[in-house]
Amino acid sequence: MKRILTAVIVLPFLIASILISWLWWLFVALAAAAMVLALWEFYLLCKRLQLKPDPVPGFVAGAALITISLQNQPWLNFLLFLLVIMVLVIVTLISAMVRGAPFDKMIASTGATILGVLYIALLGTHLVLIRTGFEPQLSAHLLSFFFLVLMGADSGAYYVGRAFGKHKLAPSISPGKTWEGVAGGLAAALAMATLAHFWFFRELPLKWTLPLALTMAIVGILGDLVESALKRSASAKDAANILPGHGGLLDRLDSLLFNAPLIYYFAVFYFNI
Repeated sequence: MKRILTAVIVLPFLIASILISWLWWLFVALAAAAMVLALWEFYLLCKRLQLKPDPVPGFVAGAALITISLQNQPWLNFLLFLLVIMVLVIVTLISAMVRGAPFDKMIASTGATILGVLYIALLGTHLVLIRTGFEPQLSAHLLSFFFLVLMGADSGAYYVGRAFGKHKLAPSISPGKTWEGVAGGLAAALAMATLAHFWFFRELPLKWTLPLALTMAIVGILGDLVESALKRSASAKDAANILPGHGGLLDRLDSLLFNAPLIYYFAVFYFNI
């Protein structure tokens, strides 16, 4: 019930920020808030491993990536992203050297700082690029397709897995996930993609819609497993308990983060942006 109630509260704001063109700022605000909280959760997981990530350069770099994504210049964005990452690496290493504590964990701690930005901010920023980098109607269609497919896959995997799951997918990583759940998620992704095509996304033919949805569902499963492995390495059940019934923001973003660059660059090349 908590899982459904949380979705009911959050979804109207997300839907409005996608469908109403002038509410682009709300989508950016929601995405930025989600990434900040997810990065904070990631650094908390690192601290459970006795690492000392440096949150200041991490959050500053994340803010820089989001700011860059507000402009509609894909190749300039790529170069600026690269510049931010290079500066982040240099600043993080210098900061760790100056702090000087503890040197035996310096490599792991600086790696954790940088990985958090690459994993959450860099990948997640591609959602903002979709919202701001295309004309309003295409942006709305892409994001609606994106969330419809991934939320459908997540729900299909969850409920089919609970009802029929017997064969474990990766018991050492995520004991609750089953092959039956995977099948349910893939079927739901294809169903949602077909619905999206006939409902609002006719500009993307089914010969591309269905393979894209299937790829997204598979990549989403891998993203979910990676996040589960990160939590297991830190001996944590959930990244946090911010969302009742869902755990933390990182628990909700895992499949989205891996898929955001996929659909963005697919759209850039397919629609010749």
